[in-house]
Amino acid sequence: MIERKYYLETLQKLKDLNVIKVVTGVRRSGKSTILKQYRDWLEASGVEKRNIIAYNFEEDENRAFLDNSHLLHETIMNLAEPGVKNYVFLDEIQLVENFEKLVDSLFVKENIDIYITSSNSDITSSSLSTWLTGRYVEIKMQPLSFSEYIKFFPEHMDKTLLFNQFLEYGAFPEVANFLAAGVGEKTWLYLDGLYNTIIEKDIKQKVNIGIEDFLNVTSFCFDNVGNTTSPSSIAGTLTEKGRKVNNETVGTYLNLLQDCYVLYGIDRYDIRGKILLKTLKKYYSVDLGLSNAVLGKSTNVDIGHKIENIVFLELNRRYGKVWIGKNYEKEIDFVVRNNAGETEYFQVAETATGSTLEREKASIKNTGDDYKKTILTMDSISTNEDGISRQNLISWLLEDK
Repeated sequence: MIERKYYLETLQKLKDLNVIKVVTGVRRSGKSTILKQYRDWLEASGVEKRNIIAYNFEEDENRAFLDNSHLLHETIMNLAEPGVKNYVFLDEIQLVENFEKLVDSLFVKENIDIYITSSNSDITSSSLSTWLTGRYVEIKMQPLSFSEYIKFFPEHMDKTLLFNQFLEYGAFPEVANFLAAGVGEKTWLYLDGLYNTIIEKDIKQKVNIGIEDFLNVTSFCFDNVGNTTSPSSIAGTLTEKGRKVNNETVGTYLNLLQDCYVLYGIDRYDIRGKILLKTLKKYYSVDLGLSNAVLGKSTNVDIGHKIENIVFLELNRRYGKVWIGKNYEKEIDFVVRNNAGETEYFQVAETATGSTLEREKASIKNTGDDYKKTILTMDSISTNEDGISRQNLISWLLEDK
């Protein structure tokens, strides 16, 4: 079990601060594991084990609490030692009825520092935020970054080989364990099971879905990562293929996929008008291995769009907010703002030489500003010309950010 440094250090910095720590992310991305590592760190730092209270609400022994938050509250308060800080961990808290009132009540207790996790964005986008506006910090967790992924394998292994494996099998921690143990063929069974679990526990428990239509929408998005689209264009394409579905249904399914962190929908930003555009989005998968499993391990997604998906996930991890840029009639793959509030631009291509390089440069050259501009490719070359940096993608992924 590797230490996921960024998430662990974030929790350590938030220790004892008067905010609820909310860890969100797709199932099996490592939320429970990072909280276990943090609890171990607390003990190693001198916190008594009796002052660490933890419940996972997907475990059968905690089933009695799901429809009785009062019992859970009473149980925690009986365990919490007066006069000292108690650290309370509530895993998959959204499964507990009236969890908002429970969390609110625990939060105001001076002797409790509270940490919760959820596999559904509803917890922060609506219910919890209504109750606790300004009183929580969300830590958004993804499957492994490439720099985390390579730690599962011997240091001497070729990084390009590992990156190709990363593209095919994805980056869920358990998948990395399978591959490191030499049982990569088992990953597809694991990923199929994960997708079915997400449907059963994170989607069907919220709303009735037509499973065939839902799978068609999911498959379409996975097979078209990096392409601008809309609910109406998805519905039109599926209907043309004999899979009739209406716009509203597609829109609902896209929202559900984003709510459980399977998809990320990215808005377009007009860098000249300084406004977000309301039409057309791009969608990216939380994990390419999951996409390949849903698509039956065969996909029409070209390598350029696959690495674009990887770059999006890394930018989302590093910067927290990512847009697609519109520069007059040209498109910039990604626009971000760094910690200093400065804009940065990124173009992504499998390779960039000759006319391809000029096309990539043209998209970000004339932005009307002097912000940092980067082109990421699989080429080994690294240059800085005309104010545009060219970097090898693998090297960039392994930077210590």
